[in-house]
Amino acid sequence: MVEKRLFTSESVSEGHPDKVSDQISDAIWMPF
Repeated sequence: MVEKRLFTSESVSEGHPDKVSDQISDAIWMPF
C-alpha cells in the first residue's frame, strides 16, 4: 500500500490528475 501511495503521489507531482494516477496504479497493481 505504501508503494502504491508513493507511485500515485509521484504521478500527481508530474502533473497528472488524481483519477488518472489512480487508474494507472490500479492497472499496474491489479494483476498482482
